[in-house]
Amino acid sequence: MKTVRWEDLSPIDNPHKVDARRLYDTEHAQVAHITLKPGEKLIRHITPVDVIFYVLEGEGVVEIGDEKETVGPDTLIESPARIPHCWYNQGDKTLRFLVIKAPRPTEPTKLL
Repeated sequence: MKTVRWEDLSPIDNPHKVDARRLYDTEHAQVAHITLKPGEKLIRHITPVDVIFYVLEGEGVVEIGDEKETVGPDTLIESPARIPHCWYNQGDKTLRFLVIKAPRPTEPTKLL
């Protein structure tokens, strides 16, 4: 059995300049842990595969296509492939969520 604790991993370099840690990475899927401090955001971008977000802690605004919603802990959000999306932490507390990509992308994410 393999176990991974997000706190034990180093942040990966990313264009959003936020704390992102790769928890799982195989040819079938990727899972990352994202931490957004108050005022931080993910740049609007397009992912070439379906993405699932799962909020662990805090509250944030997720924007997918033309829809925007404030979400909190224990919420799962679906983001279909090739639809622009982004996240904002407009609150005063840390926002943490998982990003699950399936299948693992074979082409790069496009920043907008």
